[in-house]
Formats: sequence, structure tokens, C-alpha cells
Amino acid sequence: MYDLTGKQILVTGASKGIGKAIARQLLRQGAHIGLHYNRSAQGVEELIEEFGAERTLPIQADLEERKHTEALFQVALKQMKNIESVVLNAGIFEPHFIDDPLDSWLKVWQRTIKINLESAGILTKLFLEHFQKKKQGRLIYISSRAALRGETEEYLAYAASKGGLSSLAKTVARSFGKYNIKAFVVAPGFIKTDMAMEAISKIGEEKVLDELALNRLTTPEDIAPLVALLCSGQLDHSTGTTIDINAGSHIR
Repeated sequence: MYDLTGKQILVTGASKGIGKAIARQLLRQGAHIGLHYNRSAQGVEELIEEFGAERTLPIQADLEERKHTEALFQVALKQMKNIESVVLNAGIFEPHFIDDPLDSWLKVWQRTIKINLESAGILTKLFLEHFQKKKQGRLIYISSRAALRGETEEYLAYAASKGGLSSLAKTVARSFGKYNIKAFVVAPGFIKTDMAMEAISKIGEEKVLDELALNRLTTPEDIAPLVALLCSGQLDHSTGTTIDINAGSHIR
């Protein structure tokens, strides 16, 4: 494992699933972590109990709200001061069907774009300003296989949001590299999380497994070591790269 002792990292959506696994991996490797959460603090509290309050900073924010998103940045920067990497992981995966009434369909669309893309855009803008002053920084975007190959019809908003997130990351990498700012995209396929399991249960786990080259579903713990490596700086010259973690279900 790479030594991350003393490194300060913010992880959004750190209370469960991929975000919690990433935060745990970073903490195991010595980092100080800003743990963002929204509705449920349980997962964050478990990490604080496991690793102690000295290296953990819980921050509540509803990323559907612009003021909350700005406050997340301000609190993280005030309390941590020397944030080197930001893992933009928070997101939702909500279905909306073409035969839904437009109002309800649009409600899911707008909520998905606000949480998955707009909040990431706001945090990107704010951290780019901060990182330019420091002349260094890393932004790691947790996107999706859906950004590369699309998604099923009931997840139009999700696919669009992740496609936008991936393009945002690539633009950051191209435009801000001269400030020593790096950006990376991690693109998982179906991950065995509470968020995804509802969709998996509808499709059928066997059908999902049939898409894979490997014999089991990817877990959050399969993603976390890669993010830790990106935070270490050892892969900085792969800035702009999209790294697929989808058990061979989509090979480019």
C-alpha cells in the first residue's frame, strides 16, 4: 500500500457504498479525510469510531442545494486547510420512465443532474480556484460505464449526468495541467451497493453476471485501492485518463 500519511482528502458521499469504501481505504493508508454525507450519518460515524476523530471530519450537506454545496467547500477548507485531493463520488441512481408524466419525469431528471453533475461542477470551480493558488491538486471523478456505453431507458438522467461528469474531468485535465492540477475519471460498471442492488434485483443478478468476464459482481472494495493510488500522486502522468472497473462487461 502507498503511504498517505498526512495527506488531506475530501470524499463526497462517504457514508456508504463506494464512497465509504474509498474513505476507509484512504484512512487505512494514513490520510486525513473529510467525510461528506447527507441524510444518514451512520456510515461516517462508523468510520470515525474505527479510525478516530483526529483524522476524520464529518460534513453534512445536501448536494441538491447550491448553498449546501458551497458550504461543504468552505467548511472542508476551513477545517482541513491543505486539501490535496478531492474524490467526487456522491450521486444518485433513480429511474424515470418515458411513459411517466412529464412533471414527474422531469423531477427525477433535475434532481439527478443537480446532485450528480451540478454539485460536482460547483465543487470543481471552487477547488480549481484553490488549487491554482496552491499550484497543485487532484480531482477524482467517480463516473460510470454508462458514460461510455449508455444505460437502459429508465436511466436517461443518470447516463447524461455521468457523461457530463466525464467530459468535465477531461476538460479540467486538459485546461489546468499547467497549474499542476490533475483530473481522473473512474468508471465502474454495476457495483454491489445498496444503491445498485434495487436495479440488479429487477434485472436479475444472474443476467448481470452473464455480462461480466469475471465470476462475481464488482464491490466497492475493488474500486477503493485504485482511488488511493491516484491520491498518492504515483499516477499523475495519467491525468485525463478514464479507468474502467467493470469486470470486463465493457471493454474499449
